[in-house]
Amino acid sequence: MLESLCTAKYPETEGLRAIHGVGPVTALAFVLTIEESSRFDQSRAVGPFLGLVPKRDQSGQTDKQLRITKAGDAYLRRLLVGGAQYILGPFGPDCDLRRFGLKLAARGGKNAKRRAVVAVARKLAVLLHHLWKSGAAYDPLFQESRQPKKVA
Repeated sequence: MLESLCTAKYPETEGLRAIHGVGPVTALAFVLTIEESSRFDQSRAVGPFLGLVPKRDQSGQTDKQLRITKAGDAYLRRLLVGGAQYILGPFGPDCDLRRFGLKLAARGGKNAKRRAVVAVARKLAVLLHHLWKSGAAYDPLFQESRQPKKVA
């Protein structure tokens, strides 16, 4: 039923579902929560709108990062984190999001895997908005194709 709703009423979800880890529920929830792709001038503003950025505690010479702000729609945030868990999990396909998250998790530290999941969820939200706004096709290894080839 959701598949038919996505294709009939919300054709913009088709491009969003090209990302592994984003199904019809996540794509439809994203489109219905954001409402219009022109709502944000920059795709980077979607992360703070959904509460996927860390709080700051700035006082004197200290600048601590706290938990995420949790502003915005909790259901969509939960769906994006679930998609990020799939991307970073054992069955996630090789893509730029996975490489980014695994690199973050490998840095170690306290709660490294959790931080990586939230960071990938934020990047996923930004990517979804960019694909929706531009109408571009999803390229899983976009960063790799942008870097110049090294000659041996």
